[in-house]
Order: sequence, then C-alpha cells, then structure tokens
Amino acid sequence: MMKKSNLWSLRLGFSGKQATQIEELGLEKFLKHSYDSKFDKNLPSFLDDDPKTLIELKAFKELVKNADSEAKKKILKKEVYSAIELRRWWIDKMRTDEFPLRENMVCFWHNHFVSTSQKVKVNYWIYQHNMILRENAFGNFKELTKQIIKSNAMVKYLDNVDNKKEKYNENLSRELLELFTIGIGNYSESDIKNGAKALAGLNYGDEGAVYRRFSEDNSDKTYFGKTGNWKADDLVDIIFEQKNIPYLITRKILKWFIYDNPPEDLVTYYGDYFRKKKFESEPLLTKIFTEEYAKENSGNKIKDPLVYIIQLIEELEIKDFDNAMIALFLRQQGMDLYNQVNVKGWDGGNSWLTSQIYLQRNNTADLLCSGRSISKKILNTMSNVDEKPKVEFEKIDVKIDFDATGNNKTIISELSGRLLFNVSEAAQKDMESILKYDFDPKEPHANFAVIRLFNYIAKLPEYQLI
Repeated sequence: MMKKSNLWSLRLGFSGKQATQIEELGLEKFLKHSYDSKFDKNLPSFLDDDPKTLIELKAFKELVKNADSEAKKKILKKEVYSAIELRRWWIDKMRTDEFPLRENMVCFWHNHFVSTSQKVKVNYWIYQHNMILRENAFGNFKELTKQIIKSNAMVKYLDNVDNKKEKYNENLSRELLELFTIGIGNYSESDIKNGAKALAGLNYGDEGAVYRRFSEDNSDKTYFGKTGNWKADDLVDIIFEQKNIPYLITRKILKWFIYDNPPEDLVTYYGDYFRKKKFESEPLLTKIFTEEYAKENSGNKIKDPLVYIIQLIEELEIKDFDNAMIALFLRQQGMDLYNQVNVKGWDGGNSWLTSQIYLQRNNTADLLCSGRSISKKILNTMSNVDEKPKVEFEKIDVKIDFDATGNNKTIISELSGRLLFNVSEAAQKDMESILKYDFDPKEPHANFAVIRLFNYIAKLPEYQLI
C-alpha cells in the first residue's frame, strides 16, 4: 500500500520528490511553505525580442506581410522557437521548484481559464496570462476571474475583439458563466446577452484589455436581476453573489487533485466553506488537503500525463532530461500545454487512459528503463515543419533508489510502498519472479534487476492511479 507521503507528493506536486518534506514538516507546514514560495517575475530571455506592445505587434505584422518567403520562414521559426521555449520554461518550474504545488495550481487554473497559443498566436500574451495564474494561484478566485477576462489572451481567444455595440459577440459572456464561474443551469440566455453588452468594446491594450470608447455599450443592462451600466468587473461581482457560485470550482479542484468523480456531498461541503471564506483559495485548499489526507482515498484518480512522465524521470534519476521532450510526450498524450483541444480544457479522468495513451506510456517506460531516450532531433516535429525526422535514440544513464541492505522481498515492498496504491496477489507473484529470492542487492548489476522490476510496476494498471 502506498505511503501517504508518497501519495500526496504525487497529488500536490508531480512526482514522489516531496514525500520526505511532507513527512518531516507535516502536511500543514508543507502547505504553508508552498503558499509562501517565491517565484521569478522576470521576463524569460527567449521573449526579449518578441513583440509586446500594440505598436510593436502592428509593426511585426507589417514586417511579416512584406517579407519574402525566406524571411517568412525565419520569422516562423523564431515564433516556433519561442513557443517551445515557453513550454520548456514552465516544465522546468514544475520539475525544479522546491514546493511545486504553486505550479500544479497554475496548471489547474490554466485548464480552467483556457486560452490557447494556437488561437492567441502572441507568445507574450500567453506568457502574461500564465503569470496572472501564477501570481493568483493561491489568491482570491473572484479577483483572478476579473484579471483573466481582462487579459489580452482571453479577449483574443474568446473573440471579444468582435464584440462591439450593436454587433455583439457572446463568446466571452457565455464562457464566463458556463465554464469559468457558475455552470450550466444557473443563468439565463438573457444574462448572456446582457453580459455581452457589458463586455462590448473590451479590446486589446498594452498591459491588458481596455474598453474602446466607440465600441462600448453604455446603456443599462439587467444581469441576474440587477440593472445598471455594468462593465466587466461588475459582471463578476454580480455572479459571485449568486447562490450556486462555489460548486463548479470546488468540484473541479477535487477532480484535479483527488477524485476523478468527486462525491457531490463533498462538493457542497467544501463549496459552502469557500463562500464563507469569500472565495480565498488558500484556506479552501488547506481544508480540502488536510481533511482528505486523513481519509483512505488512494486509487480514485488516474495520473495525468504530466505526473506520469515527471515521476518516471525522477524515479530513474535521469539527469539533464530535455524538458522539450516532456512537452512532446504531453502532446502525444493529449495534454499539450497552452493548447487544449477546446475551451472546456482537458477532460481528465478516463480520457487519460485510452488504450493508445496506455500503450504510449508503456513504450515510454520501456524506452527509458532500457537507458535510451529519443534523440533531440525529433524536436523538429514540434514545430510542425513538413519533413518528419527519422526517430533516433541516444543513451542515457538510469538508476533507481533502493535499500541495498535488504533482500528481494523488502525491496519489492519498498518500491510498492512508493509506487502502488494497491498490490494484487498476481502482481506480488510476478514481482517475486522478476526479483528472485537469490537476488543480491550488493552485486554490481543489482541496479539493472531493480530497474527491470520498476519497469514491470510502471506498466501495471494500479501504477496509473493515485
């Protein structure tokens, strides 16, 4: 049975790396350190030359329009490079932060307030959007909602640039209610129409979206029964006064961290508490994590591809693994960062374990456990360039942590306690036939035998669950 500290290290981070800290600090202190963790606010250098202001963007578009095909190719390559670097930069934070819960929350919000690079196309706006999520990861849900709907990325992604007085576009108004805040069944079509009027004219600005005088609608609108000349912030304030506001988000938080199918009584219970705390995320997370930690609830959630791959790399102690490779694996698994298939985000749950995804996971485990990795040349495929490079492999060093003073049974039990929420009799037998009773952990090749055992474990259905 998996140790609690390992289980919660996987749930709150992306691997088992934080298990010792959870044990030594205790969960509450561990959470406190996570909330207080500092993060880098400096612009990453790969975005230095990317256009940022509206004037720079306009000049850049002109440049592209007038460039010959060679120059166009060069510009495209640079954009693709920035997009790959954006993924590398974020995955690096997930892997190297001492307390990765902040990045896990950024990922949660990223999948809640979806805005894809494929549609937004401006890397700097995608970066800004991501930084709003990071700064507010443990902050107030209402305030975060206000900031996000006024981000250039969201205004572009949900077509609010086309939302003008007398020529309304309802996309942002609809998703604000349906997906971001209160959920289907808790608003009327008239709320959507009036919301669109209130958002009309909200268009790109240098630091975030601003209202344009000639396309905004200054008439009175009735929204959830309240009438006034409402604007973006007013809409959010009114939504957050509604009775059913806390439950959509508490359901999603429970789903992201603990249960693929959260029990409705828990959704209501934590939702009511969230309202009482005026939508502050930090006390909500503390309550959920500490109360759920006290229960036996392992095996209720399928690992997402991010946890799967980062755990694999950490367990095999692979040094210098290129984060762009992780981004490529995520894309194959249907979890392309900054590029969800639609505004609803990744479904999670069973969608993380289709037969194809499971097969890819097993192939990746086989490859890495055999001390090989796909060579970096394959990264060109991320740029969607026409020619597909041949897949080549390079050697990597792999080793696994185990107690060399033990025997086959103690080592099997050590790995199970770290990796599996449940061990069936059949799996136990298989593991004992892989690591036989005459196995000598002090022998030079012992590491290979334990890696073979780990490779078997990594393909078990139970290993896919936390």
